[in-house]
Amino acid sequence: MKYKIYQIDAFTDKIFSGNPAAVCPLNEWLSDDLMQKIALENNLAETAFYVKEEDQYHIRWFTPKVEVDLCGHATLAAAYVLFNHEYYPEKVINFYSKRSGKLSVTKNNGHLALNFPVDIFQQADITDELKSGFNLIPKEIFKGKSDYLFVYETENQIQNLIPNLASIAKLEARGVIATAKGQNVDFVSRFFAPQCGVDEDPVTGSAHTTLTPFWSQRLHKNKLTAIQLSERKGYLTCELLGDRVEISGKAKLYLIGEIFLFDH
Repeated sequence: MKYKIYQIDAFTDKIFSGNPAAVCPLNEWLSDDLMQKIALENNLAETAFYVKEEDQYHIRWFTPKVEVDLCGHATLAAAYVLFNHEYYPEKVINFYSKRSGKLSVTKNNGHLALNFPVDIFQQADITDELKSGFNLIPKEIFKGKSDYLFVYETENQIQNLIPNLASIAKLEARGVIATAKGQNVDFVSRFFAPQCGVDEDPVTGSAHTTLTPFWSQRLHKNKLTAIQLSERKGYLTCELLGDRVEISGKAKLYLIGEIFLFDH
């Protein structure tokens, strides 16, 4: 069998920046083992697979190591593929994930807006185990559904963070979000998830389901601008909408290809 595959750079307006994701449209689901092997072969932070079912698209996301509960940039990439290359005619795409529920993406003047559920988080103690994750100690730590949130004083601290990946990989979490108030945007962040096979993710849409309500509360505003300070960088606008978060950005096509599974 042959399957189409796209590679999209998400949360950017030019290739070789933002976060690359693979997108595989399917007519029916492949086995979990085969989708995991494809994701490992792609060796990107995430590979998204989707299947159309009635009026929505069921979507799943795989890192090179595991299936994850939610992925923003790969959902943005899947929407870009549907809008621009798979002839989807409407302005809103309804996705559904068995792990994260209803998700949607709206096309709006060149931007794509993800609508995701907010994360629920609570303050955590700054233990020696958590402090060992980085060269700099955060002023606060919170724990959400999937990730730890490390809060620092300045953007420079985020830029100068050196992760201890072996220590981070031992944490019982998908990964660690590091954040601080931004100099030219509302907030900045970085994201580390070695336990999922992603040492540092270039741009993490799902992390902004935690970051948006956190900074909305701290800055007393619902509309926020953000930069993820990875080497590739990612640019996002976020809005808190009650128990949902709207995360917007652009995307660019890098490649279109085919996966050949005749000998599998």
